[in-house]
Amino acid sequence: MDILFYFLSAICLLLGLIGCFLPVLPGPPIAYLGMWALQATERVQFSTYELVWWGCLVLVVQALDYLTPLLGTKYSGGSRAGNWGCILGSIAGIFLFAPWGIVLGPFIGALVGELIGGKPFHEAFRAGMGAFIGFLLSVVLKVALCGYFCYEAIAGFIQ
Repeated sequence: MDILFYFLSAICLLLGLIGCFLPVLPGPPIAYLGMWALQATERVQFSTYELVWWGCLVLVVQALDYLTPLLGTKYSGGSRAGNWGCILGSIAGIFLFAPWGIVLGPFIGALVGELIGGKPFHEAFRAGMGAFIGFLLSVVLKVALCGYFCYEAIAGFIQ
């Protein structure tokens, strides 16, 4: 039975890493399920503290995934129109222009939102870049967490 859980864990960890780049898959939660699959084996055991802590990290990273592009827009001088543009651009990018829309959607949305809001192009561009940098930061955070889960899984298996 352990072999099934090892296989399930490996699939979840791999899908979790892929999900860091594809918004269709929630990467960290899937990788976290892989850790629970390993916990179900006799060979790999994690402490309750680790599992709870990792669950909290997954919640924080998932929340930041949605907030960092908005915060990037806000802190680079964007207005409410830029934030709404960032949200709408993210949604449109996911569904209409994948895979490039996933990366460029927040940028273009914030840029267009600021232009519609009456800001000059250089200020709108700065808000769009803030959204793009926020998006990249969220990807880095997700990859770091999923990579850490992979490290812990391999370390636990080797012991």
